[in-house]
Parts: sequence; structure tokens; C-alpha cells
Amino acid sequence: MLHRVIFFLIFVAGGYIIGFREGVASQGILWGAGVGIIALIIEYVLTMVGFGTIVGGLLGLSIGLLFAKLVYLPLKTVFTSMDGTYIGVIFNTLFGYSGLLIGLRAGKDFTLSNIVHAFKSRVEEGHTKLIDTSVIIDGRIVEVCEAGFLEGTFIIPQFILQELQHIADSPDSLRRTRGRRGLDILHKIQKISTITVKIVDEDFPKIKEVDAKLVALARVLGAKIITNDFNLNKVAELQGVTVLNLNELANAVKPVVLPGEKMNIFIR
Repeated sequence: MLHRVIFFLIFVAGGYIIGFREGVASQGILWGAGVGIIALIIEYVLTMVGFGTIVGGLLGLSIGLLFAKLVYLPLKTVFTSMDGTYIGVIFNTLFGYSGLLIGLRAGKDFTLSNIVHAFKSRVEEGHTKLIDTSVIIDGRIVEVCEAGFLEGTFIIPQFILQELQHIADSPDSLRRTRGRRGLDILHKIQKISTITVKIVDEDFPKIKEVDAKLVALARVLGAKIITNDFNLNKVAELQGVTVLNLNELANAVKPVVLPGEKMNIFIR
């Protein structure tokens, strides 16, 4: 309440100063008080109604008036015998009021936090990646992430974790070692500051193969797949899913040797 009183007194003082310079101090005080009251009323309305409702109402009113113009212009020749001003007022009133009502109703759930969340989700959409089991067990992804070549959000579905756990519990010692290595790699990825790891429960019960589930989830989320599986790479590309293949990255960064250059080869 105190800040409203101070706010009002500032307007009154401003009106008095302007009026005093013009030789009409009393009128300046009245004008300042009037503007201050209007400002307080606007603040009260904004507080009670809500930001989203007001923005929605203004957008709806603007769209309604624009739609009224678009509808009236083609029909303008029909009303040549009548006063076009009244027809325009009728169209603006009907469509403007309708747009205002629709905007007020639609803007109730419209908040700044929703805008920020939607914008953030849109920005992060291109940075979302799904990790394949093979690339987790491979382990090179940790060095690639630490070097800053990969960043953003890594999505790990539950069916990938279940596959890793199944491999880690295998009676075959080699498969068991590979599975445990994959789980250790996931822990290392979680500790990288530029990577956000999210575990999701989305599953596709009608799809049996893990690779097919991964491609289906990538299509739903609009995410990329990180893998070094050649077959998964081809299947995903055929379905329009972007693939980041670590084997292709390794081949791309191999040094180029020109004819005549000497190479040192170490044989162990």
C-alpha cells in the first residue's frame, strides 16, 4: 500500500512542477492527481486480471479488428448505397468484441513462465540426443563430451538401461564386463557439466527390438541418435532421424597424409 501512495504523490508532485512553470500550479496538481489515479487503476486491473488475460485480450481484439477489415473490404461494393462508415463500425464492433472474448478466455493460462518454458523447450529441441547401447559400451563418447564436441541433453530410455543391466548380468564374462563398463560410462557422462542426462520411461510395447524402439522415440522427441552401429545408422536415416556416428567422427578426424611425407610406425 505504501508504494502506491508514494507512486501517487510522485505524479502529483510532477503535475505541480509542470503547472508551476506554466503559471497554473493548481491545474497541474489536478492533472497529476488524475494521471496518478488512472495509473493506480491500471496497476490494480493488471494485478487482479493477470498478465496473460490482458495480453490474450489485446491479441484477440487486434486479430478481430484485422479480420473485420478483411471481411469488409470485399463487401464494400455491396454497401455503396449505404453509409460505409456505419457498416465499418458494425463490422469492427462485432469482430473486435468476439476476438476480445476469445482472447480473454484463451489468455487465462498464458503466463511469462509458460512463455519461457516453451521457448526453452524449443531451443533445447535441437540439442536433445538419444544414446545407443553400443556407443555407451564403446566408451569413447566420454572423451568426445569432455572435449566439448557434444553438449545438451542426453535422453536415456528405460529400455536401454534394462538392456545394459541384462548384459551386465550375463553369465558370459566378456558380456558381463561390457555391460558393467557401459554402466560406468553412464556415471561418467552424468558428471560432465555440459551434459544433462535424463532418464525417460517412454516405451513402445508393440515394438520388440531395442533399436526400433530407439528410432521411434527419436521421431517422437525430434532428437538425434548417437551410435556406432552401422545398421541402426541406416535404418534411422531412412526414417528421417539424424544420426551422429562416432565411427564416422573418428574417420573424419584422422590425419591426412600427403604423398612424400614420412610416417613413423610403432610395432608392438
